[in-house]
Amino acid sequence: MVEEAETGSTPASGEVWLSVRYSGPAGSRFDREFYVDHHVPMVLKAWSRYGLLDAAPLFPADAEGGLLAVCECRFRDRASIDAAFVSPEAVAIMAHVAHFTDIAPERFLLLRL
Repeated sequence: MVEEAETGSTPASGEVWLSVRYSGPAGSRFDREFYVDHHVPMVLKAWSRYGLLDAAPLFPADAEGGLLAVCECRFRDRASIDAAFVSPEAVAIMAHVAHFTDIAPERFLLLRL
């Protein structure tokens, strides 16, 4: 579900970031407006109760290389990420992805060294 960006142990407490990336070949569908106006607010509303503190959708200056979007999600701690992904709201959030893209998101846990 979530790949560790660094090897080694994950801190049990302290803020952690989850990077959600959307990369795909030329012609991949990604509706930026829908993502920013509907999906990200939906995620924030649903997962703030589990410890999501912020979500920042970002877009590359150019689409060369296939990267279409990144969302940096800041959680209270690792347990908050785990709670969000097993929450009842997670099913609806994952199903909502099809409304703005045909790309499967990649998720990476980011740790501050």
